Amino acid sequence: MHKSISYGRELRLLTPSHFQTVFSNPPVKAVTAHVTMLATPNELGHPRIGVTVSKKRAKRAVDRNRIKRQIRETFRLRQHKIPAFDIVIIAKQGIVEQDNAALRDTLNYLWRKLAKRCEQYQSRS
Repeated sequence: MHKSISYGRELRLLTPSHFQTVFSNPPVKAVTAHVTMLATPNELGHPRIGVTVSKKRAKRAVDRNRIKRQIRETFRLRQHKIPAFDIVIIAKQGIVEQDNAALRDTLNYLWRKLAKRCEQYQSRS
């Protein structure tokens, strides 16, 4: 039986309180020059993500949407390798200059790094 690789509503952080929970004191972080990932354990049995790409970082909507699409797609493909954490992805200065391939490489690196750190955090707890 195959695991679903869809990206449904249950895999997203939907309310400001969900985001605030992660922002308040994230025990797990993964950072590069263009992207920061913050993670907090959840009790749902699957990971959830929230994406923030501010107008300050990407002026044009087309750029913000492209970045968010790449983030969601890399998450969709890797969701079963990530422990049950709520994750907020924050775009940083210079992300707009990255083309899709470079952005995907950066995100894939961060997903691996984050998954490893989440597992280490869970084993300590």
